Amino acid sequence: MRSARSAAVRTLGLVVALTLLGGACGAEEPAADLSGSRAVSFTSTDGVRLEGRLFGEGTTAVVLSHMRPADQRSWFGFAARLADAGYLVLTYDFRGYCPGGEDGGCSEGETEIGALWQDVLGAIAFVRSRGATRVALVGASMGGTASLVAASSEGANVAAVITLSAPTSIDGLVVDRDVMAQVTAAKLFVAGVGDAPYARDAEALFALAPQPKRVEILPSDDHGTDLLTGGQGEVVRRLIENHLEQFGGP
Repeated sequence: MRSARSAAVRTLGLVVALTLLGGACGAEEPAADLSGSRAVSFTSTDGVRLEGRLFGEGTTAVVLSHMRPADQRSWFGFAARLADAGYLVLTYDFRGYCPGGEDGGCSEGETEIGALWQDVLGAIAFVRSRGATRVALVGASMGGTASLVAASSEGANVAAVITLSAPTSIDGLVVDRDVMAQVTAAKLFVAGVGDAPYARDAEALFALAPQPKRVEILPSDDHGTDLLTGGQGEVVRRLIENHLEQFGGP
């Protein structure tokens, strides 16, 4: 754990530098323009029909998995930004999430957190069916935990996994030493120091993870996708973009 804490401390200089470069780091992303996206549907690996939106084009795909109680709409602004950078980007609603409306989508099934990793695997298969040859996973809170479990699965073959405030376990979805040992992708764990339980979990996940790995504990109280729009929003967005670029960008 000492190495995790040391790594977190060493990143503070980077955070300050990014803050200065970013100007007004607290500025929220503008509302997403969905005109370039399209509604899609696909199935989880256990057959649940899920709805989402596909942004952009390209052979490198980024799958964005939401936190509780949010839904895919919490990713729209960042998805559009990644699409502009040349990625094929998928947002989607986990099973049992049905925000509805013109843009929200409505996935089938019951809310079953322990099974969400199968939704992530379904998303990976879907973007590959749309021409992606490299896939990265970004997940917020439970979406991050589900992304790690999915990445540990045989045949997942993802290039990078990034988590925002991911717990080590939540309602039957567990990342332990055995699971993490199978995650060979490049890993980035992000959390806010004021979001204390999840900051500790980010350090714990970092300690369990094989290389390549990195942990960033930021001066923020925000959780999950709220990190993208809070006081360290631009820092978080750049950390994700830099990690994606380093490990298989478009």
